[in-house]
Amino acid sequence: MTFFATNGLRRAFGGVVAVDDASVELHEGRINGLIGPNGSGKTTFFNLVTGMIAPDAGEVVFRDRHIEGQAPHRIARSGIGRTFQVTRVFPRMTALQNLLVAVRRAGLTEVLRSAMRGPEVERAEHWLERVGLEHLRDAEANSLSYGQQKLLELAGAMMGDPQLVLLDEPAGGINPVMIERISDLVRELNAEDRTFLVVEHNMDMVMSTCDHVVVFDRGRPIATGTPAEIQADERVLEAYLGV
Repeated sequence: MTFFATNGLRRAFGGVVAVDDASVELHEGRINGLIGPNGSGKTTFFNLVTGMIAPDAGEVVFRDRHIEGQAPHRIARSGIGRTFQVTRVFPRMTALQNLLVAVRRAGLTEVLRSAMRGPEVERAEHWLERVGLEHLRDAEANSLSYGQQKLLELAGAMMGDPQLVLLDEPAGGINPVMIERISDLVRELNAEDRTFLVVEHNMDMVMSTCDHVVVFDRGRPIATGTPAEIQADERVLEAYLGV
């Protein structure tokens, strides 16, 4: 069974080709890193996989099913969750309400009007505890630090019980202690049979956390392998690691 693969994925914006014939395969159970310079197509690749934008060509296969071009909510329900480079939380809603919005089909109005009880609330409280935010259950998201908002967004992604989790720069804009905390969470969740694909510029985090790394340049992968193999690849050393 193909767990996850893209074949010939392409997307252009006007005359700029952001993702160009990108073919990537991920094996279940790994923590995968996706690295490359700014503008190499990493976030656009995420957006194509999760249905935020439609591809011009190519395919996305998840668990032997074609999902390219589907709506984001359908892709999320198929078992793919994600976070964003800049956190997307509802600032005037509590941490708990943010997690309920992630799974309740009725949306904001239903969450704000409904009583805080039931299995969805129990699941939200479980994920707040897992990421260490249970003491901020009733705090508005805008009162959380940026690192705490990153944890809240990860908890929201986990509310859908995804088998594949895409993290877009989880270490961006946070301190080293929080980076290590998020890395530990990724390892814990991976040990519970979650597969990860992590876009990250923090090479220390990538090399210490990931089992497998894909390197993008100009919208397509140019190298794949273990962290040790990537560190020894002359193309990567020259283009990305500054050696």
